[in-house]
Amino acid sequence: MMLKPFRFSVVGGNSQSRMAWINFARRAEELGYDSLLLPDRTQMKLAPFAALAVAAAATTTLRVGSYVFCNDYRHPALLAKEVATLDLLSEGRFELGIGAGAGANDYRQLGLPFEAAGTRVGRVEEAITIIKQFFTEERVNFSGKYYTVVDLPGLPRPVQRPHPPIFIGSASQRMLSIAARQANIVSPTARFARPGEAINDVPLEQKIAWVREAAGERFAQLELSQAAYQLSISDNPAEVVPPDGAPPIPRKAMSTEQAVEYLLAQREQLGFSYIQVYDGQMENFAPVVARLRGK
Repeated sequence: MMLKPFRFSVVGGNSQSRMAWINFARRAEELGYDSLLLPDRTQMKLAPFAALAVAAAATTTLRVGSYVFCNDYRHPALLAKEVATLDLLSEGRFELGIGAGAGANDYRQLGLPFEAAGTRVGRVEEAITIIKQFFTEERVNFSGKYYTVVDLPGLPRPVQRPHPPIFIGSASQRMLSIAARQANIVSPTARFARPGEAINDVPLEQKIAWVREAAGERFAQLELSQAAYQLSISDNPAEVVPPDGAPPIPRKAMSTEQAVEYLLAQREQLGFSYIQVYDGQMENFAPVVARLRGK
C-alpha cells in the first residue's frame, strides 16, 4: 500500500456571530489544518452553504466542505450547482461530502419521511451520477428510478477538474461499495445503535476490504478518512462530546508523541491519512497536526 500524506480537518459550525465564525476559520488555517468541514444537521447553529462561503472568503489556503450533505434535503442537480458555485468562488477549495441521512430525528423535524436505508442509498447513487454529469458535461440528461433531469446546463464550471473531491462515509457494505467506485475520499465508520436497537457491527478491517474489493484498481487513488474524536491530547481521561448529534465517546488520553505514533500506525496498518477532529479538539490537537501534516 502506498502511504498518502496526512491531512487534517476540523468539524465545526456552532459559532454564534460572523466574527466568531471568521476567527474560527482563520485560527484553523493558522494552526495548519487543511480543511474546515460543516455538518448538514438541523441542530447545527450554522447552515452549510453560506457559512462555508464566508469561511472560504476569510481564508486563503483552508479548504472547506460538507460533512456531509444529506442527499434527501435537496435535488442533486441544485446541490451540484451550489457546490460548483462554491468551488468557483473559493478558487478550487471545496470538498463535497454526501450521504443518505444521519438519522430519523432530522427528517421528523423537517416533516420528511425517513424511508428504508435501501431507498435512501439508491437515491444517493443516482444523485452522484447526476452531480458528476453536472460537473463534467455541457448539459445534464438523466432518467432514473428517483430522479429525472432534462437538458440542464452544467454551469457554473467548478475550478477543480474533473470535479471537486467527493467524500462518502458509511458503515454499510452497499454504501461503502458505492463510495469505492464513485468517491475520492472514503470513511469506513462505526455503526451506532439507536435506542432499543441491537446491532452486530463488523470489524474495521472488513469494511476496508469491502472498499478495496469494490474499488479494484482505483483503490490506490482513494484517500481513506477517519475521525479522531476519541483522542485527547491530555493526561486526564474524560468524556468528550463530539459535534451535535453524535454519541459521546470515551476519550483516550495521549501525549502528542503517543498520538503521533498511534496515527502513524493507523496509516501503516489500515491506510487512514485524512483525519477529522471536532472543534473542541482544535487547539489541543494542533501539535499533532504540526508533526504529521503533509508527511
